Amino acid sequence: MSVPKSSLPVLALAAVCAACATPRAPADAGRIYVSNEESQTLSVIDAARDSVVATIPVGTRPRGVHAGADGRVFVALSGSPRCPPTMPDAECEKLVSDKSKDGIAVVDPAAGRVERILPGGSDPENFAVSDDGSRLYVSNEDANAASIVDVASGRVTATVPVGREPEGVGIRPGGREVWVTGETDHDVTIFDAASGRVTGRVVVDRRPRGVAFSPDGRTAYVTAEVGGTLSIVDAGARRVTDTIPFGPGARPMGVVVSGDGSRVYVTTGRGGTLVSVDPAARRIVGSAAVGPRPWGVALSADGRRLYTANGPSGDVTVVDAATLAVLRRIPVGKMPWGVAAGPR
Repeated sequence: MSVPKSSLPVLALAAVCAACATPRAPADAGRIYVSNEESQTLSVIDAARDSVVATIPVGTRPRGVHAGADGRVFVALSGSPRCPPTMPDAECEKLVSDKSKDGIAVVDPAAGRVERILPGGSDPENFAVSDDGSRLYVSNEDANAASIVDVASGRVTATVPVGREPEGVGIRPGGREVWVTGETDHDVTIFDAASGRVTGRVVVDRRPRGVAFSPDGRTAYVTAEVGGTLSIVDAGARRVTDTIPFGPGARPMGVVVSGDGSRVYVTTGRGGTLVSVDPAARRIVGSAAVGPRPWGVALSADGRRLYTANGPSGDVTVVDAATLAVLRRIPVGKMPWGVAAGPR
């Protein structure tokens, strides 16, 4: 599907904020949690003030981060070495892993400490939390598998084979299906949330990273880093219905959907932007320059602001969701990776 040049106001929207006043966030904007991969910490941002209010040590190489409805925050930890994009795979394979450091940290942000470490399978990268907070679905990057973790008992109850180098994990609204992207197999594996039984597979574009759903669960959105696209998937029929190209230099990574489903927001990695997609029109409608290699992205609890984790610059960019104006950049830890929104 082609994208007309008129639908790509990349610089115009980003430049608007230079002359505009920063709107004040409501007091109930909640908290934003940022995992800092190299600092081994979790930054806690008060979204009402857009400032860091706490920094919590969590463990080795934190990446995926999600907030539970009860206020707890879960962070994926890995004892596998970090291999930057410039490092050849052969060199990365020579580095030593410490599997004793793999796990999922359960953080009490009010107390500012890790309560316990849950097992998360080998090299946990990202995960999703069930609506009731009782289960985690974890992608195990170096094991080509996904682990189902029972939070109460602290046990892995099932290990599910998925596509090679799994990363993104999403629970389809309704809670019955889990979708996991496979970077190397260029696919999404679908399995039953209760049993772990694989029920389907969807082939998408090259090196899929993130997956998110429309609020009604009918549509899935899958980013493809190498393909430079966003795949629109009919979740019921399990087939790609359209593919939106992002243009030269874009490397689509993180993805989040607005509460009303009218917008899909995507970070573009080395493209340095946050892109807004109108899923009804199936086209790009705006973009903002947010910083170097934005990865994780989250919407504040009130849906008014977006937050992107910019790894190389060690900060988070705050973007107005309605206008895509960049409001500010917040210094956090070293190599921020994931972002999650939670209640105050």
